[in-house]
Amino acid sequence: MTEVDELAVEEPLEIRVADEALAVTMRTPGEDQALAAGFLFAEGVLGSFADIGSIAHCGDPADDGFGNIVNVTPGPGVFLDPSRLAASRRGTLTTAACGVCGRRSVEDLIARCEPVTAQGTISLSRLLASVEQLTEVQTLFRRTGATHGAAAFDLDGRMLASAEDVGRHNAVDKVLGRLLLDGCASAPAHLVVSGRTSFEIVQKAVVSGVPCVVGVSGTSSLAVDLAQRLGVTLIGFARGDELAIYAHPERVALTTA
Repeated sequence: MTEVDELAVEEPLEIRVADEALAVTMRTPGEDQALAAGFLFAEGVLGSFADIGSIAHCGDPADDGFGNIVNVTPGPGVFLDPSRLAASRRGTLTTAACGVCGRRSVEDLIARCEPVTAQGTISLSRLLASVEQLTEVQTLFRRTGATHGAAAFDLDGRMLASAEDVGRHNAVDKVLGRLLLDGCASAPAHLVVSGRTSFEIVQKAVVSGVPCVVGVSGTSSLAVDLAQRLGVTLIGFARGDELAIYAHPERVALTTA
């Protein structure tokens, strides 16, 4: 018997700043404004919500591919400096889907990231519960088996934002960008990602001031190095009732509260 599979949509998104093409990423359409905001914030082009005048798709709605270009205009009196992105990546047009490939050096990126100094602890049970919450909202993954998920939580374990995308970095950008666009006054207590945790995901957490990153799968050595150096609690293999802590375990309380 023949069955019909659902496929996750993957299309290019060109991100422009003041009408200048700056980056292209392969993403699942939806939450494009949040994706652009999160990506540009993580790269240092945006510093806060006040830097944004508008984020909108551009071109003629009747044209093919209209939804695949988004333009970010600066707020009143704000100059957005795309050279901040150019300084960390080679080439005139960045491919965001490539992760950290093209960076001149890890040290260049670390130099602009302040260490995360958030205090307080979060219980082991609450961290594991947040992984289950992310699983519950991954509706696209259940239909296609081809997307990554990310979600941000506050100290009480309340989900602040979630997203799915064919790219794990895009899912994180959509979550952190949504919080930026919503004007959240403080950073989430922790970020959960459905797959492995890479260097760039930790970097995005650092820039956003997120003190804890939880991955369902493993992590890379470079992600651990960055987390140790910049004060991020890094957790992997968070499944069932177990997890592995790779950096700054002092933020995890081994209690059931």
